[in-house]
Parts: sequence; C-alpha cells; structure tokens
Amino acid sequence: MTENCTELSYLNAIVEAQREEMLRDECVILLGENIEIYGCAALFDSFDEKRLRNVPISENSFTGMGVGAALTGLRPIVDLTIASFVYLAADQIINQAAKLRYMTGGQMQVPMVIRACTYYNVSNAAQHADRPYPLFMNTPGLKIIAPSTPSDMKGLMKSAIRDDDPVIVFEDTNLWGKKELVPTDPDFLIPIGKADIKREGSDVTIVSIAGCLPKVLLAAKMLEQEGISAEVIDPRTLVPLDKDTILSSVAKTGRLVVIDNSHRINSVASEIAAVVAEYGFDNLKKPIQRVTTPEVHIPYSTSLEKTLYPNETGIVATVKSIL
Repeated sequence: MTENCTELSYLNAIVEAQREEMLRDECVILLGENIEIYGCAALFDSFDEKRLRNVPISENSFTGMGVGAALTGLRPIVDLTIASFVYLAADQIINQAAKLRYMTGGQMQVPMVIRACTYYNVSNAAQHADRPYPLFMNTPGLKIIAPSTPSDMKGLMKSAIRDDDPVIVFEDTNLWGKKELVPTDPDFLIPIGKADIKREGSDVTIVSIAGCLPKVLLAAKMLEQEGISAEVIDPRTLVPLDKDTILSSVAKTGRLVVIDNSHRINSVASEIAAVVAEYGFDNLKKPIQRVTTPEVHIPYSTSLEKTLYPNETGIVATVKSIL
C-alpha cells in the first residue's frame, strides 16, 4: 500500500488534488484572491494565467464569475480563502449556483467547487472565525464536504471537481499541517456522501464533524484507558449526510455523542441528533449528547477563544455522563 502513497500534509493534499484534476481536464480552472500565497504557489509552475486567475477582493463578483464559467462548460474552483467570506458571496451561491439546474429543468449545470477555509482558533476575531457550514446545509442544490484528513481531503476534493453540481469544500486551517500517507493514483476518489468509521467501538458512538477529529480520537484513547470502547465516525460529507452509517453504529452502541465546532443552535450536531431521534430512537439507551461551541462571537484574545471549542477533556466527561 505504501509504495503507491506519498506523505502529504492536509494543505498539500488540496493542492495535489487540484493539480491532478487540472492536468486531467483542461476545463478545470482556479480563481480566487491571492491564490499564489494561500497554498497554491506550486501550481504556477504548471499552469498559466488562463487556468489560474487572481481576482480583486470582491467575493460576490468573482463567485458570480465562477457560476458563469461553469455554465459555459468550465469547471471552476473558486477559492474564497476564509470561510466567513461566504456571506459576501451568498447570493451567487444560494440564489444562482444552487438553483439554476432546478430552475432550468436540468438544461443548465453548475459544476463548480467553492473552497472555504475555517480560520478559527488562530486569533482572527469575530468577522473571520466563523464555521458556517450549517447555514448552507439548508440550501437545496448544494453538496457540502468537510474532510478531516489529508487522504479524505484529496479523494473528496477530486470527486467534488468532477461532480456536475456545486460543491462547497469546508477545509480547516487547524488541520493544514497534519500529515499522512496519501494515495498517488490520479483516479483515487472518495465518493461524496459516504461516512468513514475512524475507530471501531462498542460502548458509545462519537460522531466527529470536520476539524474536531484529532481531539475526538485523543478522547477515544483516553476513554479506552478507562475500559470504555468508543466508535468514532467522521461523516466527511455533510450534504448528502450518510445517515445509515450513523444509525447502524448507534444500533450497536446505544449511545450517541456528536462533536461539532459550529454553534449549538441549528448545527450539524442538531441535524444528526434529530435524525437519530427520529429513526433510531428505540436503539438509544441514554439521551443524545452534543458538544459544540457556545452561541457567542469569537473573541480576538487567544486565551479566551481556545476555551470555546470542544476539547478532549469535555468530550470524555460527556461520554462518561451517559454510561
């Protein structure tokens, strides 16, 4: 297996996914703000300005440009850099990209990828630190992925680029430096809509959303030392959500804890809890628990900010509370 893999960081996995798809399909283009700075400088060695386009700081405008490019047959990757900037591009994403296929009776397709990096936990303050993926889960027509490992990022990013629908990729700056062996096969794909069981267990199901995975896996190790077997599931895709994998796990363990860095109200954790309550209630031995970020704006102060997000100690305490 390792002879067909190379060690990549999470950020480099994104770059390599884009490189491979741009080499495979000349219709794939990349546009965004300062793309030569934020992780894509290596692509300028292989492609020119026809494929790589730096754009002005006007998110609504260049996202609209991406929609138009997709309608003409190109496959644009629109890099919004910081996930909070999706608010500025919301009209083009929600009213145009997500709706045009439906409103034209399938005559138009919008095969575009929107990259949005959650820059939280790095003192970016309130206007730059949101984790807004739940907002877009309520928009029909969009697919949403939130990979948490380099391999998952590469495989899902490539699937997103090849998809004929608009896909928002929520990456996580806290994961950028994480490394692992990643397949080098240019056709290595991970299907959109399929969760992954990161750790098997029998006592409790822990569903980890996006960048929560490292802390969840650490918590699972801590629990194991106390004789508690935790099954860790990473949905990887938020829309469409792999309900079956989650429900099957809960049917085995009888307990569910969902860990989500977004706010508690209307979160991914809320949706997963609702799904399990609706379709797997009879399998539950104890009430569903959610560990999330409280409903507050993110402070600039590092010492204040870092206390807001789920951590391994809180995850362990929550699990133990329902055993």
